[in-house]
Amino acid sequence: MVTGSLTSTTRCLQLARGVTRNFRRRCIAVSKPESALSSTASTHTAVQSLAALPAASSRSHRASFRAFATVAAPVIEEPMASQAPKECFRKDYKPPPYVIDTVHLTFLLNEDVTRVESRLHILPKQTDEQRPPLFLNGRSDVKLVALKVNGEVAPEDAYEVNSSGLTLKSPPAGEFDLEVHTECQPQNNTSLEGLYRSGGNFCTQCEAEGFRGITFFQDRPDVMATYTTRIEADKSKYPVLLSNGNLVGSGELDGGRHFTVWEDPFRKPCYLFALVAGDLAMKEDTFKTCSGRDVALRIFTRAHDSGRVDFAMQSLKRSMKWDEEVFGLEYDLDLFNIVAVDDFNMGAMENKSLNIFNSRLVLATPDTATDGDFARIEGVVGHEYFHNYTGNRVTCRDWFQLTLKEGLTVYRDQEFSADMNSRPVKRVEDVSRLRAAQFSEDNGPMAHPIRPESYIKMDNFYTLTVYEKGAEVVRMYEAVLGKEGFRKGMDLYFQRHDGQAVTCDDFLAAMADANGEDLSALGKWYSQAGTPRLTVTTDYNPSDKTYKLRFQQATDATPGQPEKAAVLIPVRLGLLAKDGSEIPLKLQGGADLGTETVLRVTEADQEFVFQDVPEAPVPSLLRGFSAPVRMTVEGQTDEDLLHLLAHDTDSFNRWEAGHVLAKKLMLVLYSAAKDSNEGTLEQRLAAAGGVKASLVGAYRSLLTDSRVDGTFKAYAISLPEMSELIDKIPGADPTLLHEVREFMTRELAQQLRSELEAAIKENDCVPGEAYEFSAAACARRALKNKALGYLSALGEPEVTEQLLRRLKEATNMTDEISALAALDRAGARLGGTASGVEARTAAMDGYYSKWEKEPLVILKWLALQAGSNVPGNVAAVKRLMSHPAFNINNPNNCYSLFLGFARSPVNFHAADGSGYEFLGDAVLAVDKINHQVASRIVGAFTTFKQYDAERQSMMRAQLQRILDTQGLSENVFEIASKSLKA
Repeated sequence: MVTGSLTSTTRCLQLARGVTRNFRRRCIAVSKPESALSSTASTHTAVQSLAALPAASSRSHRASFRAFATVAAPVIEEPMASQAPKECFRKDYKPPPYVIDTVHLTFLLNEDVTRVESRLHILPKQTDEQRPPLFLNGRSDVKLVALKVNGEVAPEDAYEVNSSGLTLKSPPAGEFDLEVHTECQPQNNTSLEGLYRSGGNFCTQCEAEGFRGITFFQDRPDVMATYTTRIEADKSKYPVLLSNGNLVGSGELDGGRHFTVWEDPFRKPCYLFALVAGDLAMKEDTFKTCSGRDVALRIFTRAHDSGRVDFAMQSLKRSMKWDEEVFGLEYDLDLFNIVAVDDFNMGAMENKSLNIFNSRLVLATPDTATDGDFARIEGVVGHEYFHNYTGNRVTCRDWFQLTLKEGLTVYRDQEFSADMNSRPVKRVEDVSRLRAAQFSEDNGPMAHPIRPESYIKMDNFYTLTVYEKGAEVVRMYEAVLGKEGFRKGMDLYFQRHDGQAVTCDDFLAAMADANGEDLSALGKWYSQAGTPRLTVTTDYNPSDKTYKLRFQQATDATPGQPEKAAVLIPVRLGLLAKDGSEIPLKLQGGADLGTETVLRVTEADQEFVFQDVPEAPVPSLLRGFSAPVRMTVEGQTDEDLLHLLAHDTDSFNRWEAGHVLAKKLMLVLYSAAKDSNEGTLEQRLAAAGGVKASLVGAYRSLLTDSRVDGTFKAYAISLPEMSELIDKIPGADPTLLHEVREFMTRELAQQLRSELEAAIKENDCVPGEAYEFSAAACARRALKNKALGYLSALGEPEVTEQLLRRLKEATNMTDEISALAALDRAGARLGGTASGVEARTAAMDGYYSKWEKEPLVILKWLALQAGSNVPGNVAAVKRLMSHPAFNINNPNNCYSLFLGFARSPVNFHAADGSGYEFLGDAVLAVDKINHQVASRIVGAFTTFKQYDAERQSMMRAQLQRILDTQGLSENVFEIASKSLKA
């Protein structure tokens, strides 16, 4: 699954590859749906006041339901406020006493009440004498209407029902059949979990615990069964009826209704169940597998969107071919379906043979989608397809093992995207995202290992740590074992565990056994939170030509983990001579290693000595970012960094050298601005030395180097994100740090103006040139738009005029939204001209008028305005909540507006606290509609300890206000309470 979230829109717009393929799982979606989720008059009022939405109305079920005995026991509704949230612990895992062998589901879909008839064949794991009660998870909005055991109606005293589930007190001896009939109202389900309506269509989302919102069931991933699903609905309204597996039956019914029957031959947990019913158009293609089978590929959308799926279809075919070639994995059914829906908490979901996607991650044309959008679609389509084996065929024993499928599959989709495009650029992109967001998570109150030890609400652990850091841990296996050894481990993993629900320890064992390696030190990454700090000291002895590297590792305490053990850190490295050549490597007493090797650092303090080193080298360490650590090289000079930037054969380390230079300078300038009150900020920063000539020269060399990829250049001249520096500044002032970054941007723009203007001219579009999504074309757009972004920071009228012209004449969305973002920056410039502010306003209004009927495009407009650093923007963002373009029921609207706003250092962190108050109100309003979305928004407050005392106090006050609210969801409660406790 790909999680839903919004990352920095401006960064996404300026860099063609878009550092934001989010959090995977990925983000912003569409317009107001046409279903009951649409904004009604009462909802509109609630949005304006941030009050609760009206409760869902109660409706009787349709007469078309088949007759069946109805039980009298009511569902007991227990309000959240009266319950103490229960924490679940990994150590408490116990296998289920019963397993479900087969599941037969019948869905009677109707406009008011939907009925679900479930027939389960259940196998006990204990002897008849040890039969415990059978517990099936449920939810208070699912009504039990019938229960049968082995064909007989169960007496009322044989079971109990409450808001958490159904308990069959004394199950019969041996195997038995259980029939459970339930009713629900999908049209009123704003949580978007279980069965709900989106755009007038029925849809499901069952991961992690949504299936209990459909029927009573053992809703846990280690209960794997085969499913047969029958769907009945009105044919005129729902001509398309889909579920998992193969279509084995269909037909007409009385009253204008019809049915389909689907059979999935592969065992799966209930979180992979899926159903879609609606009036959908289909785009079809085929893929011939390596064994010669033809697989039908189908993408379903609303009719007017069917022409926007071609890129997603080609991405799917490339994914299937890549998985065959790289991992030897052939698709196992003859049909693969994708459905695009508008209202979706996540980015996409890997349900067996029926992937459900946020429409933003399927629909794309050059005029409506950016290069970053195309890249994300390619990656996420690949991600969900790759889950067919790493997640579906082999799944998680329990939800604590989530990184087993998600970390591994993120690694696989990263490798796929790297092979399809530019590998160096992809690595920089992924590490940038990791450092900008996941490192902050590791450093905050919600820090957790990639395999958490406990949770209150599992939805809260679809995190960057589990996904992105989990992928880095998988990548360390490859660093240690090599590509060939990694493939051997993957082959053994599938051989041992196909069709099973397993653990992270099982994956580690397969990797270790396949290669005859002891990987126990690598296993510590699964249980230890925090980002290790790796300190490196060097010593060259000219008399005996030896070079010593000393590595010291330590990890800061995190909530619940005061003590940390040393972990395995694979350090890929090379040594550079003065002329830039690579020095051959030979460990003392060891064999020749070529010019690059991987050292295994496993101790808290460990040394390695190289012999026959002819001169004092410049070390190139942690090549390719071979481990997710914060590394400091003692005594590393600016000259060393410039040498790496000019000569390193490792692309990542070339980028890293420039990045470190920029971070060092930003910290120096921040301290100067903070410690002095003399003169204006510009004067204080200039007095501190301004932007060093060495950094300007390094950027100039990159810009004029014709051998360097344009996208790589765009990354290389990008200043570090604030989140990469905050943890280095005790009691940081985020607005001051933003001003320092903007000062550096303006200084670089002035001193590199001729090179930036040349880059724009050299990479500009040729009149009449058709859009192409290719590495070369994206590189040209990336560098051009990065250069324009720099110049826009100057706030000069001639630059503003050029941006307005480019906005008007743009022939693709990449260039158009980049021009709009640059105009926003020009308008936000402190002390900027009135014409710049006016130009920004006119540009925003013109963009909306042009695209108001394209909800996906308008999401970019919402996010850009919400995240703007125009001073006093809080009031404007509040007004956007009542704008026709905004629908609080749609998760992606919320991510665009609220999380976009949280990324504005000027306005979210406004000194008067108005930004914090606004977002606190938003959390409480959204929590009454969708708990998952609200929990993601409240996450913006979890970093409060990084800031100055005044901001810490105001952010804590908002967290306490949220926590004190009656009826708060478990999702939001967990994050707010843990943040305050930490």
